[in-house]
Amino acid sequence: MKLVCLILLILDGITDSLSEQYKVVGSADPVLAFAGEDVILPCSVKPNISVVDMKVEWFRLDQKYSVVHLYEDHVDRNTEQIESYRGRTELNHQQLQTGNASLRLSAVQVSDEGRYKCFIQSSSWSDDATINFKVEAVGSPPVITVDGFDHSGGLHLQCESEGWYPEPDLEWLDSDGVRLSPETTETHRNTDGFSVKHTVTVHQRDGKIHCRVKMKHHMLEALITTTSNMFTSWRTSVIIISICVLLNVIAGILIAVNVQKYRGYRAHNQQREKKKHEYDNLWREKRKIKEEHDELLKEKNKIQHEHDQLLEEKNKIQHERDQLLQSQRMIIPKAITHLRQHMAVTVTLDADSAHCDLIVSEDGKEVKCGNTEKGENEDKDRFTEYLGVLAKEGFSSGCFYFEVQVKDQTEWYLGVTRESADRKKLISPENGYWTVGKKADSYWAHGISSVSLSLRVKPQKVGVFVNYEKGFVSFYDVDYMFHIYSYTGQSFNEKLYPFASLGDVCNENSTPLIICDDYQWWTKSTNLEFKEELH
Repeated sequence: MKLVCLILLILDGITDSLSEQYKVVGSADPVLAFAGEDVILPCSVKPNISVVDMKVEWFRLDQKYSVVHLYEDHVDRNTEQIESYRGRTELNHQQLQTGNASLRLSAVQVSDEGRYKCFIQSSSWSDDATINFKVEAVGSPPVITVDGFDHSGGLHLQCESEGWYPEPDLEWLDSDGVRLSPETTETHRNTDGFSVKHTVTVHQRDGKIHCRVKMKHHMLEALITTTSNMFTSWRTSVIIISICVLLNVIAGILIAVNVQKYRGYRAHNQQREKKKHEYDNLWREKRKIKEEHDELLKEKNKIQHEHDQLLEEKNKIQHERDQLLQSQRMIIPKAITHLRQHMAVTVTLDADSAHCDLIVSEDGKEVKCGNTEKGENEDKDRFTEYLGVLAKEGFSSGCFYFEVQVKDQTEWYLGVTRESADRKKLISPENGYWTVGKKADSYWAHGISSVSLSLRVKPQKVGVFVNYEKGFVSFYDVDYMFHIYSYTGQSFNEKLYPFASLGDVCNENSTPLIICDDYQWWTKSTNLEFKEELH
C-alpha cells in the first residue's frame, strides 16, 4: 500500500512539473489589418497540447468591459461579449485539439485597434499572451474643387478626403514636384477615421497641380490642370458681377415703390388665412381627441383580456402546484423508506480530519464546537478555514444514503466532498463540495453561485442521497418528508466522503451534529402509516 502511494505521489509531481513547461504564445510583432478585411489574431500553446477541455478567453486590455470571446466547458459563452464584437468572432474548434486558440475577427473596424490578451486555463496551469493589433483604413480618393480667386487673381484650390486611419498626410505639388504650402488645414476624427481638408492658392498658368493623400502603405492622388482661360475667365467674371450688382440696385428701387401698394392687400389675406388656420387646428384637435379616446378604450379592453388570461394561468399553476405537492406527500416518504432500507450506510466521523476547534465523540457519531489543544505539528489534512470534518468511510461507486440531526444548530453545512478537495477553499462544487446549509436563519445550496432555499419549516434531520454513476446528490427533510435541493449532472471520478461543518466561526452552542444510524423503528412505524393511508 505504501508503495502504491509513493508511485502516485511521484506521478503527481511529474504531472505538475510537465504542466509548468507549457506556454501560451502569440505574436511578437504587431498584427496589421485593413478595415473591412478579416484577420486572425494568433494564440497557441507550445508545445502543442489539446485545449478542448480548457478555458480560452480573449479580452481587451484597454477597455473596462473587455470580453471579446469566451470558450468554456466545450462551448462558446459570449453573453458578456462587447456589443461591437457580436457575430464577428470565431474560434476554430477543430484546431483547439492541436493547441491553436487563434481568434478570427471578421469585418475589421477602426475601433478594433488595441491590445488583446489570450488567456488559457486548465485545472493545473494557466498562461496568457498579449497581441498588439493595428488597423489601417484607406479613405476616399481626394477631390479637388475650385474655390474662386483672390484679389490678386490667384486661384483658390481645395482638396479633401475622408475615411483614413491613422491620420494621413496631405500635400500639394506643382508641375515640377515642388511642395506647395497650404493656407488652411482642417483635420477631423470620427468613428470611421480621419477626414482632411487643405486649401492652397496658385498663380501658375498652364500647369498641373497634384493633391496627394498618403499613409505608410497607401497613397491616393488627384490632379487638376490650370489654363490661361481660367484666369481670363476670372476677369470676365469680375465685369459681369459688377453689372449684375448695378442691375440689382435698380431692381431694388422699383420693388420698394410697389411694396407699399401691395402691403394692405397682403395684410388682409394674412388675416383671412390666420382665421382659416385656427379653424383647421380646432377641427384637427377634436378629431385627435376622439382617436385617443377610441385608442384608450381599445387598450382598456386589451388589458382586461390579458388580466383574465393571467388570472386563468395563475389558477392553473396553483392547481398544478397543489397536485405536485400532493404527489410529493405520497412519493417522498416511500422514497426515504426505500433509501433507509436498501441504501443506508454506516458513517463514522474522522477526528483526524476535524478542525482543531471541533470535538468528535469517541464513537464518531457526534461533533460540536469546543476548545482543544493544538499539537506542535498541525496535521496538514485538517480543515483550517471551516469547522469541518469528514467521515472515515469513502465511496467510489453505486448509491449510498445517510442522515444527520441538525436540531437547535444555528449554522451548519452537510453533504459530500471528493477525496482530493482542498480543505482551505470555499465550499462549492467547483472546489469538490456538494452541500446545503443554514446561516443566519437562511438556507442555501452552495453551487457555482449560491442558491437561496425557501423552506416552509426548519429541518431537524437531513437525509443525504448520492448516486455516484449518475452524478446525483439530493437532500431531504426527513421529519416533514419534503425535498430540499438536488445537484444533477455532476461528474464524479474519485472517492466521495460524507462531510459536515459547523460554519467558519465557533459559537457557544453546545448542541452537536449527530449521525443517525437507527432506521429500523422509523421504517416500521412509517409502513404502518402508509397502510392506514391506503385504507
